[in-house]
Amino acid sequence: MPTRAVAPTESPEQAVREANRHFYQAFAALDLERMDAVWLHEDWVECVHPGWDLLLGWEEVRESWARIFSSTQRMKVEISSVWVRVEGDVAWVACTEHVTSTFERGFDQALVQATNIFVRRPVAENVSSGAEKGRPSAGVRQAASHRWHMVAHHASPLPAAQAPTLQ
Repeated sequence: MPTRAVAPTESPEQAVREANRHFYQAFAALDLERMDAVWLHEDWVECVHPGWDLLLGWEEVRESWARIFSSTQRMKVEISSVWVRVEGDVAWVACTEHVTSTFERGFDQALVQATNIFVRRPVAENVSSGAEKGRPSAGVRQAASHRWHMVAHHASPLPAAQAPTLQ
């Protein structure tokens, strides 16, 4: 499910929360196509998974998700302690991830502190102005809307004693 363009009545904070929700839905579904739709595909995006080195650029980031998804049979991700800040076309979300992963040889549970950074970019959409069926449309124009894209994900494991409770 690709992230959608921002509705005109939706606040920037609501739109960022929605983009963050799409990220965690893609993560939990182990769905690379949905993950593709969440991220901005640039050579400067970055990701740090717990226990991994820094990954730079969309190709490395995408490959990391492909590796995680291919080695995981099932994933459950819930988030708590969500904090959102929006400054113009940049936003960041801090949250705690409650992750349960099922693998071929068992399962793992982790509490992870995550920071997700998003940028808002224009997205062109075709808008028809009444062109008739079967005729070329001279009345198609590009309408500008905006979409929040993830550009950074940094996740660090939390010791169990420091983990906040799930809300």
